[in-house]
Amino acid sequence: MRLNDHPGTMSSGSGNFLLVPIPEYPVLDCVPNKNVKIVVLGASNVGKTALIVRFLTRRFIGDYEANTGALYSRKISLDGEQVSLQVQDTPCVSLQDDAEGLYCQEQINRSIYWADGYVLVFSITDLHSYRTIQPLYQHVRRIHPSGNIPIILVGNKSDLLRARQVPAHEGEALAAELGGPYFEASARENHEGVHTAFLHLCQEVSRALGGGNGEKRRGGLHLARPKSPNMQELKRRFRQVLSSKVKSATAL
Repeated sequence: MRLNDHPGTMSSGSGNFLLVPIPEYPVLDCVPNKNVKIVVLGASNVGKTALIVRFLTRRFIGDYEANTGALYSRKISLDGEQVSLQVQDTPCVSLQDDAEGLYCQEQINRSIYWADGYVLVFSITDLHSYRTIQPLYQHVRRIHPSGNIPIILVGNKSDLLRARQVPAHEGEALAAELGGPYFEASARENHEGVHTAFLHLCQEVSRALGGGNGEKRRGGLHLARPKSPNMQELKRRFRQVLSSKVKSATAL
């Protein structure tokens, strides 16, 4: 089932913005009966935000401000069912000096606890980002020690084959070890690949949730839900990106 997106115009009355407008299609007349919540995790400069933008808007914007994490929501039709989709962007994670421990901001821990599905991202041009994935997955398992965890592994920047540091077979082997599929994608050049990867996870999460409303009964930790981004701030970031591109073009 395809998630259809069409470019829209910016409207002050709409709450669905992700740097550029995200029109809701198809329009759903009633409240969705399921919440699909996914989080995108990975090291710095692997393209987490770019992948999300590609998935939700079909667009690619190469320059972003430092990612502080934002929650993006929209209503979609998934396999004939009305679903509320929420995608959580996150700051980067990093390995400790001993290359075994993982440093995660508390915001990331809250996002992991909150989510139902996980996109683990590395860059095929950055071996260090690939080595971050296994500790990151173990960190997710510590927060969710039992039960099925819908997960996909994405090797981004597949358009930069000459700079490849991580062979495709190593990505496939790691994904098999983690228990999920492996996708190589290019946020810059290939919307279809990004769409296929994210849609696969959305469908897996939806099936795992079954007929429920997506809310889990969790004991132990009591962590606050990630906050939605300020829409005016997102529009400000988008205008800043466009302004910088115009200045660069006029300087040539």
